Amino acid sequence: MNKIAVIMSVYARDRKEYLCEAIESVQHEDVDIFIQLDGKVPQEIVRYLDELFEEKKIVYLGKREQNFGLAYSLNQLIEIVLKRGYTYIARMDADDISTKERFARQLAFMEHNRDIDVCGGYILEKGEEFGYEKIVQYPLFHEEMFRFFSKRVPLAHVTAFFRRSFFEKAGLYPTESPTNEDTLMWMKGFKQGCRFANIPEVLVEVRVGPGYFGRRGGIVKAWSDFRDRVKVIRTLGYNFSSYIYAFALFIVNISPAPIKKILYKRLR
Repeated sequence: MNKIAVIMSVYARDRKEYLCEAIESVQHEDVDIFIQLDGKVPQEIVRYLDELFEEKKIVYLGKREQNFGLAYSLNQLIEIVLKRGYTYIARMDADDISTKERFARQLAFMEHNRDIDVCGGYILEKGEEFGYEKIVQYPLFHEEMFRFFSKRVPLAHVTAFFRRSFFEKAGLYPTESPTNEDTLMWMKGFKQGCRFANIPEVLVEVRVGPGYFGRRGGIVKAWSDFRDRVKVIRTLGYNFSSYIYAFALFIVNISPAPIKKILYKRLR
């Protein structure tokens, strides 16, 4: 058994060609892949994953007819890999591409920094269809990540590489938020004394479609984001300026997509 379990949730809107690229980007690494189908997915995806499972290219393939959301699926997979004794658990989305030796680099970092419970890294957002490309950087050390969290998430969820101690301290993903399971998970981690870090290099290429900035808004999602941000501020004891920033971000999130695109490029 390898030290690293890679967990991935697949749902109805995922595309087979993107899923293939995502899996192929990690198959050369020394990892075991665990996948949960979150509800009904296209049959071409089911057939593709069944073949990989039969060929033992993925270790676990869970199937569920009903869609319960990302947090629920990740919790199922985490419980499975913890019972199997894995030391490290890595996140991956079904449409992103891990850079070469991503997990080898994160493993080396964690092996040399035994006090760290979770590490991430930079991401490269790429929107080839509309000429968008941006490296999103994050603070590197625990204390600055905690300060950064007063305004924004300090670790890209798609790059998360957990030591099993993180879940032993903080528990599983909260399921009460439909869109911010990572925000609330980092909140639990900081509250329970988990140690955070980031590696100063791009670890994952994130696909950005033409509707990316439009999807990031809307009053329902914006309100959900604001409510969860207020919960983080209260739970971790951030100061009043954090509320002001949260409200400003709420205004950005309900802005028209063209304006939002400009603001995200400048503020991230």
